[in-house]
Amino acid sequence: MRKTLVQLALAAMALPLAGTASASDAWPGSKPIHLIVPYANGGSTDLVARQIGNALGKRLNQTVVVENKAGASGVIGTSYVARQPPDGYTLMIGTVSSHAIAPSVTTNLPYDVSKDFTPITTIGTIPDLIVVNPTVPANTLSDFIKLAKSRPGKISYASAGPGTSSNLGAAYFAAEAGISLNGIPYRGSGPALIDVLGGHVDMMLDVIMTSLEPLKAGKLKALAVTSKTRSPLLPNVPTVAESGLPGFEAIIWFAILAPAHMPPALQTKIADNLDAVLAAPDMKKFLLSQGIEAVGTGPVPLAQTIKADTEKWRRIAQIAHIKPQ
Repeated sequence: MRKTLVQLALAAMALPLAGTASASDAWPGSKPIHLIVPYANGGSTDLVARQIGNALGKRLNQTVVVENKAGASGVIGTSYVARQPPDGYTLMIGTVSSHAIAPSVTTNLPYDVSKDFTPITTIGTIPDLIVVNPTVPANTLSDFIKLAKSRPGKISYASAGPGTSSNLGAAYFAAEAGISLNGIPYRGSGPALIDVLGGHVDMMLDVIMTSLEPLKAGKLKALAVTSKTRSPLLPNVPTVAESGLPGFEAIIWFAILAPAHMPPALQTKIADNLDAVLAAPDMKKFLLSQGIEAVGTGPVPLAQTIKADTEKWRRIAQIAHIKPQ
């Protein structure tokens, strides 16, 4: 009898492991994989998702359906994914906004970034540029900081709106530099950049790709890039850290996530396939054409990034006196 009970107990203990293995072995099976984009069709996040979805589908010989579930600055699509089963057939492309900034700027967020998702891998990172209108009498970031200190509260910066990465990034820069800037919010980065180009606003933190053409045309001046290392797209533009603010980094990242409680073996299998897709030369080339440096970190570094950035942007939101809305 004792031997029978021990055998039954051991069999019961093995059941979760067997279930995990079968989930991993079965994926991708015959079902289509849905890759959710929590933003509108045609944007940069959507473009990246479709390129990755197409490449992943070819690698797995399986259909990958890219679905846009836009609304509420990404909250609608992200909360949808959080409610799905962790079977590998619903994935999402998340960003620093949806999984690090949103908890600090959104009230009653219907998901918990630390509990409701399984991290899969980081797709890549894209830096902002600190750009100014050519009429601003500063050719380096050090010059700009000196100018701002001589005119406290008089130098203006444009942002895509309260609580956006461009708003928080500028607040972060101002706090680190010890300067006071006049923030002017817009409904999106497009209108914000237009007013910087027109000379109505002095400065902006803008994603590198949308600033490239105006820079080449002499309609903007680039003072610094916000990543830890220089961008291969603008190798002559120094980093903020090189320009006198060591340790400064304010980047946008894209990542693949799944619903919470995914079996580890399945998580690893999906991550390995995605990392192989991201390592392909043609994918790296495509991403760089969008200003994105491919990463392919796997689950653990992504989880660490989400935790560190959530804490970081919470501090910045407090510094900027941004209240959740």
